[in-house]
Amino acid sequence: MRQADVTRNTSETKIQISINLDGTGKAELASGVPFLDHMLDQIARHGMIDLKVVAQGDTHIDDHHTVEDVGITLGQAFAKAVGDKAGITRYGHSYVPLDETLSRVVIDFSGRPGLEFNVPFTRARVGDFDVDLSIEFFRGFVNHAGVTLHIDNLRGINAHHQIETVFKAFGRALRMALAIDPRASGAVPSTKGSL
Repeated sequence: MRQADVTRNTSETKIQISINLDGTGKAELASGVPFLDHMLDQIARHGMIDLKVVAQGDTHIDDHHTVEDVGITLGQAFAKAVGDKAGITRYGHSYVPLDETLSRVVIDFSGRPGLEFNVPFTRARVGDFDVDLSIEFFRGFVNHAGVTLHIDNLRGINAHHQIETVFKAFGRALRMALAIDPRASGAVPSTKGSL
């Protein structure tokens, strides 16, 4: 069972996350940041991952700590759920369009954290959400999941569409990378024998 429950409590946030990597895309989301919930729903739905997030944070200051710490905790949950990575496909990629916007996400469950984030946002906010927080979310995720992640918005005018295509493509890339390869016979997908 590729499932995990992780709790993170700091002076800034209190976060509980449960995931099932072999789910049906069901999400229960209460991060306290509505736009983040909308994006987490994309990960669950397009990644076919069951995801439950409950967070309380110092959003009276701003949303930064909550968004970053949800990314950190989600990364920890993925690392725990995927275990030694035996039998997984390891690499995943996806292109997702939304009207005028096109984004590409490529992921490697390499055990080495690395983020390349190239999204030329066309405005600073989507509603109350600071678009810069999206990179903080993904930085927290990669550092704690131990993945290499390349995110590129190839074109787009609408900042909401830019972020949404990134999160949808991320979900679909996760789904591909985490799929069990029936030909791998449970082997770790690396010539080193471990990831």
